[in-house]
Amino acid sequence: MGHAWIDQPIFFVDFEGSRASGILEFGVAEVHGGGIVNARTRLCRATGPVRVEDTAVHGLREAALSALAPFAGEWAYFSSLRELGPLAAHYAGVENALLKSVWPYPRSSPDFARPGKRIVDWGPWVDSARLYAQFYPQFDSGRLESLVASCGLQAELDRLALQHCPPERRHYHAALYDALAGALLLGSLAREPQLAALTTMQLLALSTLDGEKRDALLQGKLFEER
Repeated sequence: MGHAWIDQPIFFVDFEGSRASGILEFGVAEVHGGGIVNARTRLCRATGPVRVEDTAVHGLREAALSALAPFAGEWAYFSSLRELGPLAAHYAGVENALLKSVWPYPRSSPDFARPGKRIVDWGPWVDSARLYAQFYPQFDSGRLESLVASCGLQAELDRLALQHCPPERRHYHAALYDALAGALLLGSLAREPQLAALTTMQLLALSTLDGEKRDALLQGKLFEER
């Protein structure tokens, strides 16, 4: 049936930017054993116009990024992550679409939803927004900032930001800060024994399934021991 997800490296990804501007900043936080064990971030040159309303959100200006290397130079890094473990994001459809707009496919990589199989796809993704909506439906909002506050993780996030984020990027809508926030939410699931015992395959399935199928899965009806 596969190993518990906490024993599998999972790479929590966040991008700032758009299809129009390109990816202007990335943040990656590696989750392993229920904790954050690695982090990386970089600002990237725009490949198209950066709208004023987007700058108002993420604080990045086209002129300030003009001397930097574009995101496309990170192919080897992102392909290697995908070979080592599944990617994760908060509302993963956004990150998946941005990643695919740069590189439609990674190298052939393990399909962590089907142990022993391989796939040429950036997914399937672990989606913390979908997981929290299912496991903690009592929370009013699925927004990253709201969930971090609801789970009492803000102080821990700020401590990690001091350690890993550039000084001017220690806030929401900065890529690594948001990636660390999502990684903390993911790691927090490991504090619940039932959730910590899920396999990587189950965690990926629960990132896409509806509530009825989720309940069947948690009761062991979908993925029986072979």
